[in-house]
Amino acid sequence: MNEQDRNERMIREQIASRGVGDARVLSAMRNVTRGMFIPKSLQDAAYDDTPLPIGRDQTISQPYIVGYMTSLLRLRGDERVLEIGAGCGYQTAILAQLAREVCSAELEPSLAALARANLALLGVANVELRAGDALTVFRDRAPFDAILSAAAPEVIPEELVEQLAEGGRMIIPVGKHEMQSLWLIERQGGVLTQRQLDSVRFVPLRSNLLHPGSGSTG
Repeated sequence: MNEQDRNERMIREQIASRGVGDARVLSAMRNVTRGMFIPKSLQDAAYDDTPLPIGRDQTISQPYIVGYMTSLLRLRGDERVLEIGAGCGYQTAILAQLAREVCSAELEPSLAALARANLALLGVANVELRAGDALTVFRDRAPFDAILSAAAPEVIPEELVEQLAEGGRMIIPVGKHEMQSLWLIERQGGVLTQRQLDSVRFVPLRSNLLHPGSGSTG
């Protein structure tokens, strides 16, 4: 089975069958084969429904979670999106197909370089990637129509909420490592609503604003 077929089976059996029905999201995931973002030593597991290590104590997220979180943003194509934690660039590449512009933050310079290289291979041109503290590194580009975080703070960071535009949506895992939940945060008519969703497990979000002296987002 070739890469495209393995990717298609992943989408059909692990994502669409579990309720992710956004046609634009599924199409974007078809255009971005997960295997190209996975280390060679882990290619046998590249399309399994599990997170995988990519170095620097970081992971590429579970395929279902990528599809699910992306679908919750309800992207139409004209948005500016803030991504917390570029990692290897897989989620970034999917967001880039669905939004006008993606601003992607990554703590680890080596992973930021990996993500840039992977995005260049795909010819992605609508992503700006910066290495640094994700809570602050793109403040000059705020507000954002959507925010997606692939790292979990223990509480919802006010610094991110402040960067969410009117009509915007943010999806973020929140909680300590052993007990996290996805939260959907929306700003409508000047009113902020927060809704707790599924239980998840992500790497911790690191920021000087949350833990002085600890570094930046993961």
